[in-house]
Amino acid sequence: MSDREWLSRISDRELMQRIQLDDAEAFAVLYDRLAPRALRLARAICVDPDRACDATQDGFVSIWRGRAQYQAHTADVPAWVLSIVRHRALDSLRRNARHDRHRDQLDDAIDVVPSPDDVERTVVADADAQHLRTLLVDLPVAQREVIALAYFGQLSHTEISTLLTLPLGTVKGRMRLGMRRLREHLTA
Repeated sequence: MSDREWLSRISDRELMQRIQLDDAEAFAVLYDRLAPRALRLARAICVDPDRACDATQDGFVSIWRGRAQYQAHTADVPAWVLSIVRHRALDSLRRNARHDRHRDQLDDAIDVVPSPDDVERTVVADADAQHLRTLLVDLPVAQREVIALAYFGQLSHTEISTLLTLPLGTVKGRMRLGMRRLREHLTA
């Protein structure tokens, strides 16, 4: 078994311990494991695919440079990675806010070539994600953020609350308001 295969079988926490010991191969495995999820989150926040890719890349560069600061007792690895990418995406959004409403939406890039059995499911899921991204643009940033973390980041309300350091009720309220606005767009 190669080092890469062995590393791909260990937990995120164990990977992070190896990364903190300057193990670049462990970092590559962590990137492979979490980058697709981080990119979906960044795309939901930035909307523009190029900016989302840049934010994701900046986030992972920051993770490598700041690997010594990770503390396992404060956050699990995926939440820590997503929070860093989220901050980079929000920074990009703030820097380019005036351009966000004027950019055309691009189709999602498919991360993996689907098997023939999954083609229809992949196309439907991709179309749904793109449609949601289009609707998210019109939401206030606070509502867009919690919905993006839940839908694209696959985080629970509690995880979002911890990540954003907001009360759980605030997260649920923003989610409820955002979902109501999305429903209004869908029924209009």
